[in-house]
Amino acid sequence: MDEILRDLPQKAREKHSENKKFFSKLKKRPPKDLDYTMQELHDAEFERTECLTCANCCKTTGPLFTNADVERIAKHFRMKPSQFIDEFLRVDEENDYVLQSVPCTFLGADNYCSIYDVRPKACREFPHTDRKKFQQISNLTLKNVAICPAAFNIVEEMKKAIKF
Repeated sequence: MDEILRDLPQKAREKHSENKKFFSKLKKRPPKDLDYTMQELHDAEFERTECLTCANCCKTTGPLFTNADVERIAKHFRMKPSQFIDEFLRVDEENDYVLQSVPCTFLGADNYCSIYDVRPKACREFPHTDRKKFQQISNLTLKNVAICPAAFNIVEEMKKAIKF
């Protein structure tokens, strides 16, 4: 896995132009069965991929925390939301709550998440490759292929499955 993660940013850069063109076409003419295709590709990839061997998303990026996330996680810790924010979060340039630092404070050395059952929505949905109306998140996906080996593989399979 270390080798895959080491090579992933370079592989993503090499495919960036090709992926950008593909997503541009996808936005203009999404296939009628796109959601179904993406769900199949996502499910197939995650039958082969074990996130606990990687956790690169948790090590290199931080999720956005919605107000509902803050409330839920603060309750889990038996804290007031304002205490949770002060201790773990900061407000970014776009006025969103994000972690004060990465890797994620809640990631253990074994790649397990200490707040898995109450984790933020962004973490539950990552890498967003099974999202409805997938064509609407192409910019996010272009970023995620450089972070998540599974997202990279799904996009490569998607380009084979969807012909323009």
